[in-house]
Amino acid sequence: MYSIGVDIGGTGIKAGVVDEQGKIIYRANCKTDVDGGFDRIISDINTMVRNMLSENDITNEQIQSIGFGVPSFINSEGKVTCVNLGWFEVDFVPKLKEIFPEFDIFVENDATVAALAESKFGSMSGNDISVLLTLGTGIGGGIIINNKPFVGAHGMASEIGHVVIGENTYNCNCGNNGCFETFCSATALIKHTQEKLKQLEENIQQDKSAILDMCEGCLDKINAKMIFDAYRQGDKLAKEIIERFKDYLSIGIAGVVNTLDPDIIAIGGGLSKSSDIILKDLKEMIRHHILYKKEKFADIVVATLGNDAGIIGAAFLS
Repeated sequence: MYSIGVDIGGTGIKAGVVDEQGKIIYRANCKTDVDGGFDRIISDINTMVRNMLSENDITNEQIQSIGFGVPSFINSEGKVTCVNLGWFEVDFVPKLKEIFPEFDIFVENDATVAALAESKFGSMSGNDISVLLTLGTGIGGGIIINNKPFVGAHGMASEIGHVVIGENTYNCNCGNNGCFETFCSATALIKHTQEKLKQLEENIQQDKSAILDMCEGCLDKINAKMIFDAYRQGDKLAKEIIERFKDYLSIGIAGVVNTLDPDIIAIGGGLSKSSDIILKDLKEMIRHHILYKKEKFADIVVATLGNDAGIIGAAFLS
């Protein structure tokens, strides 16, 4: 028997037929037609999934369920609001059950399904309490307890990126100030770098940063990779920016440790590609902020399943 996992993103939708060992045996993908609206996206998912099955001679009887990871919160009525997709309280789960009546349907937040995959088959396997932090455009969080996603009493748990950890120079997209993701996401890194470079321009006595050369003097072209690359070159500004990033990352992770005391915390998302820098001395930095400083606490590792985690985790929702 197989299951299907569907990972819905802001620019693309990926699907896969997954076996009981967590291996993706067939894949499909399509563009996320945000401009086409909710109904168009649902129609494209229906077409993609059914074509994937027919093209690979998979019958409905061979499929146990279809799971979906969505970059949003799903309320008790199955409605979803996702600004990035242009969805506002759309009947997501009811619509899925309407177009896939022959299958059991399961839906969860995309970071939660990625955490489930890492817990079952990846970096966090063999642990009872696991937490995944995805450091990308924002910060996603997934909590797995005894092989089950922890979603809370109202389905709103695991929003670790919106835990307030300090006061910042700008508000989060959620409206609050000081959210974890406004310090430690790729977006946060880029914004802070742009602010610091503008300050350097006003102080002609300061050394020029290598980041300016990398972005050809256009601050809008800065990406997180440039900042880490400049750090590797010994750039003074990049060092200051990454040290601040890691300070706040250690504060945020310490909050997770103090609250959940997990066995393991995995770091995924685009920023995890610079894990050689991020993980160096991070555990000792976290130790400064946890309550029981002399006790053993969570291992900090890098997520291993990459872009496949969303498909695999969605397929194993139940």
